[in-house]
Amino acid sequence: MGTTMVVIPVEEYLSTSFADGDREYLDGQVVERNAGEFNHADIQTAIALYLRTHYEACWTVVECRMMITRTRYRIPDVCLGLGPKPKGGPLVDPPFLTVEVLSPDDRPGQMEDKIRDYLACGVKYVWVVNPESRSAVVHTLEGSKGAADGILRTENPSIELPLAAVFE
Repeated sequence: MGTTMVVIPVEEYLSTSFADGDREYLDGQVVERNAGEFNHADIQTAIALYLRTHYEACWTVVECRMMITRTRYRIPDVCLGLGPKPKGGPLVDPPFLTVEVLSPDDRPGQMEDKIRDYLACGVKYVWVVNPESRSAVVHTLEGSKGAADGILRTENPSIELPLAAVFE
């Protein structure tokens, strides 16, 4: 994952469509994301489909720009929100849950930064799914824990995602 060194205003980032996949925006720098691998896309789709079909009172989207601060925008693999669907544009109110599916090129420090950003802006739960080990970790402000029984969970509301449904 590379970073372009050109600093651009946030308004330019928000009005730009990238031909080869969307990018994140971190304090003036446009940052490429790992994308385009079938296995990653397959797992991402399985997660979004499961959440959308099992939790119809919530909204679920994939790869939607999300405002962390006025100068930071991330693009989670999957978001689940409570209440009415946002009207459009980037998400400005944090979703309840974000999901990141690890790619072979993801670096631990970069993923830790994403998790920290999500939690700092108000996301209650961050699930990080590892396709290689077929495991996942749940992150909250209170800490992190693995899905030892193979089920990712949230509370208030209760949402569950069996990893077996993702890795079929």
